[in-house]
Amino acid sequence: MKNIFIINGSHPFAHSGGRFNETLFHQTQTHLKAIEGFQVKTTQVGEAYEIKEEVEKFVWADLIIYHTPIWWFQLPFGFKQYLDEVFTEGHQNGIYKSDGRSRTNPHLNYGTGGMMQGKKYILTTSWNAPQTAFTLADEFFEQHSVDEGVMFGFHKMNAFTGMQLLASHHFYDMEKNADVPLELKNYKSFLTQLTEKVFNNCSVQRLE
Repeated sequence: MKNIFIINGSHPFAHSGGRFNETLFHQTQTHLKAIEGFQVKTTQVGEAYEIKEEVEKFVWADLIIYHTPIWWFQLPFGFKQYLDEVFTEGHQNGIYKSDGRSRTNPHLNYGTGGMMQGKKYILTTSWNAPQTAFTLADEFFEQHSVDEGVMFGFHKMNAFTGMQLLASHHFYDMEKNADVPLELKNYKSFLTQLTEKVFNNCSVQRLE
């Protein structure tokens, strides 16, 4: 894995300025660009983008890193629009060729027409909800984790293209009880461990 595409799915809206995810976005760039041998491309959804160029970034990348807040239990509307536009443009252009079924047997093999097999992705999300809302009995998410619950469809979207989840990291209670320095420290450890685990077989050296 040497080609890495980092996406910041946040954008300003109402009381959300997107500062935390922008910080993660830049921290990820800094960490990966400090490793010789990696090529990094980026997109900030809140800025102008060209749809065909975004498709080319997905096709180019070995690893896609998504950073996104969660608004009303979904992706930000600008990020959802970005994915709708880019993945639709990617039909038979490197992202997916079909839904995988055949007209002779339309009941089987749905979701097997992706063109991005071998690529992996990382997801981070940030929440107002505390972690206990996901883990405790009788709390709001009924003991369904982020990945098994709210983000299940997001993961299936990536599987539809042929990609596989490498890792996820979630930030909880970021409005009312955030310890941002600690969260960033923990995220740095997450990135470092991931780098050592996944990329230690690559002929790369960290730049000082």
